[in-house]
Amino acid sequence: MTIQLPPFCNGVSLTNKELLEYRGRSALIDLSSNSQIKSHMAGTLVAKTKGRGMEFDEARHYQMGDDIRAIDWRVTARTGKVHTKIYREERERPVVLLVDLSHSQYFGSQLLLKSVQISHLASLLAWSAIANGDRVGALLFNDFEHRELKPRNRHHGALAIVEYLVKIHNQGLDYFKQEQRQDNSFEQACIRLRRVVKPGSLVFLLSDFNHISERATKQLQLLSRHNEIIGCQITDPLEQTLPTQLQGALAVTDGEKRSEFMLNNKRREQYKQANKTQQQALFARLNKLNIKLMQFSSHLPLLEQLKSAAFATHGEQS
Repeated sequence: MTIQLPPFCNGVSLTNKELLEYRGRSALIDLSSNSQIKSHMAGTLVAKTKGRGMEFDEARHYQMGDDIRAIDWRVTARTGKVHTKIYREERERPVVLLVDLSHSQYFGSQLLLKSVQISHLASLLAWSAIANGDRVGALLFNDFEHRELKPRNRHHGALAIVEYLVKIHNQGLDYFKQEQRQDNSFEQACIRLRRVVKPGSLVFLLSDFNHISERATKQLQLLSRHNEIIGCQITDPLEQTLPTQLQGALAVTDGEKRSEFMLNNKRREQYKQANKTQQQALFARLNKLNIKLMQFSSHLPLLEQLKSAAFATHGEQS
């Protein structure tokens, strides 16, 4: 079966039009909060704390000091005892996206570059946040620059993210022409992220996590103390297993260096096991930080993966 590219997408470069396609797909991702909201700003999410607000929680017996304006006269008349209404306070939870467009994302063996899939997912998350009534912001980066977008409400926040996704992604396509690049861009982005994110935020990390260092882990550990963090790992099938139809001498290059080796079943199994070990280490590292990890592939359209997996941001780790 032939797999079709997403609308307006060529799999390599990025356009505003293909990212705006996700505006009407926000229902595929559930951004409702399962954890206590820590932000003290007014907003549209229902927190577990109770107090004066817009969302009715329960009626209980009147206690000394309760506001008489909150008396539930219907329950009082029915029971013969004075009851008062209790509400859940509405609190805001900003959503912040860390979008990794460094050099390792510009790889794809089948349908899309990982960087394109990351951008599609970032756009969908941004529109989902707006549909949920959240403010949404982002920290986008490649090997040469980064852009910090403060959380904004309504469509302004999502449109700004779409604009800079296209700009920074397409700039990264030219990285081979550059003489130097940063190998610690993910680490630097995590340091900046702590300055951008306010306590009580929902943070998404969109990356292949190939460059997660000890220093980056420390920054995420500090960030996770006051925020909910969800990792979204984008992988490519060729990173997991080598094709069975390939035999004999194989040349591999990253655009700068070239290596050759003999490919046989033994090497294929070693390659697969090395990837499995790396994945287990990543799961263990993030699990210690209480960071959930969702996985996506670059070889299938994003919407197809979401529909088949019944994706929910608060699901268990796979």
